[in-house]
Amino acid sequence: MAVLENLEPKRVFYYFEELTKIPHGSGNTKAISDYLADFAKEKGLRCIQDKSNNVVIFKEASKGYENAPTVMLQGHMDMVCEKKPESNHDFTKDPLRLGIDGDFIYAEDTTLGGDDGIAVAYALAILEDNTLQHPALEVVITVDEEIGLLGAAALDTAPLKAKYLLNLDSEEEGYLWAGCAGGMTAVSKLPVKYQEYTEKKWKITVSGLMGGHSGAEIDKNRANATILLARFLHEGKEKAEYALAELCGGQKDNAIPRKAEALVLAGEEDGKTLCAYAESFTETLRKEYTGSDEGITVTVEAAGEGTEPVLHPVSQEKVLFFLLHYPNGIQKMCGFIENLVETSCNLGVTCLTPEALYGTASVRSSVGSAKQALADKIAYLTEFLGGSFDTEGDYPAWEYCQDSALRPVMVEVFKEMYGKDPEVKVIHAGLECGLFYEKIPGLDCVSLGPDMESIHTTEEKLSISSVERVWKYLLEVLKRIK
Repeated sequence: MAVLENLEPKRVFYYFEELTKIPHGSGNTKAISDYLADFAKEKGLRCIQDKSNNVVIFKEASKGYENAPTVMLQGHMDMVCEKKPESNHDFTKDPLRLGIDGDFIYAEDTTLGGDDGIAVAYALAILEDNTLQHPALEVVITVDEEIGLLGAAALDTAPLKAKYLLNLDSEEEGYLWAGCAGGMTAVSKLPVKYQEYTEKKWKITVSGLMGGHSGAEIDKNRANATILLARFLHEGKEKAEYALAELCGGQKDNAIPRKAEALVLAGEEDGKTLCAYAESFTETLRKEYTGSDEGITVTVEAAGEGTEPVLHPVSQEKVLFFLLHYPNGIQKMCGFIENLVETSCNLGVTCLTPEALYGTASVRSSVGSAKQALADKIAYLTEFLGGSFDTEGDYPAWEYCQDSALRPVMVEVFKEMYGKDPEVKVIHAGLECGLFYEKIPGLDCVSLGPDMESIHTTEEKLSISSVERVWKYLLEVLKRIK
């Protein structure tokens, strides 16, 4: 039995549930891309499926809308794959296990993929319904948005004729997003040397953090588990002697790390000293993050005894120096839009391998020069310590358009349906609008979506009632563009 079959709008939730049955994490989108292409073929709609697995589906204007400007409906097919530590879910082959809690849909022990599966579901429901009134539509569903907007960057927009873009990748009903930050992925590689060492092993774990989206939640004073782990290791050096063997933290560059772990080798007394310090350090952090991330827990546990490769003392110092001086978090607030983060960085994935320490971060800014300056700062830190630096997935900011023709229509419809004005805002998180805005001169863009909570985490939830309201709003907006 389908979990969502009794929810309204039925076809939207039907397609959303169908999508959750198909593994579609970033970098693993061939199956879901084929599903979309097969859908278009079955409905008799023209479709382009490119070599990156992006899918574009075209639908002609309904009667009376032949002369209306073409509208692009746009979202992405990939999702962030996060699961609880105890989960055995395999994102490469297992369907998500959906549940309903009051007004919310969730997935058991994993991310839900409401970001951005609901956009795809909206689009498919519109494409199949020939009773709706709308201009000519170009439905553009991209791949690998979550790892740097790679699909949108690779897409050939030459076949597209759209004048208006409705991006369906926002997570707050009542807001119309009219601009976003640009970004890039910053990759640091710091070579290290090891030496054999025999002693007792101690596992250090930083856990219990809230995590979250590195754009949308970067201003909520949530802790970065990897940065806290580095701080513990640094402060712990003053209390006990140890040698660092392993270190890892985070899973995605655009998700604030919720957990980080290290393995150190130390004598019995030094290990016990670290255990005791972990308790007081936990209390210190909980006070520092009162009201924003109070579940932080740092533990040190005995993990046997033996011989392990550990970092050479010079390499260990370089690793800790790198992590402690990494420019993580908010770097600058916007000077002309209240409460908007202008520039930020999230050290999302850190991994110590036999060859090097790798650090991968999401760098964001609504100012291009500030984005580049922050990348240069990370490069300087990395190269000063003997490492190498590179960037991936660089995408532009989507600048606020003062003379939008689309936005006033959407504001008017919203006010009529909701009885109040929507909030028109610029967002710090990256949206694909910037790339389409850059590729298609004069494209008029607005982003919207239903309420979601805790995206990019295992607590992700999608509001059922909001999905329905935004569906009705979306259809009315399309109806008005004539």
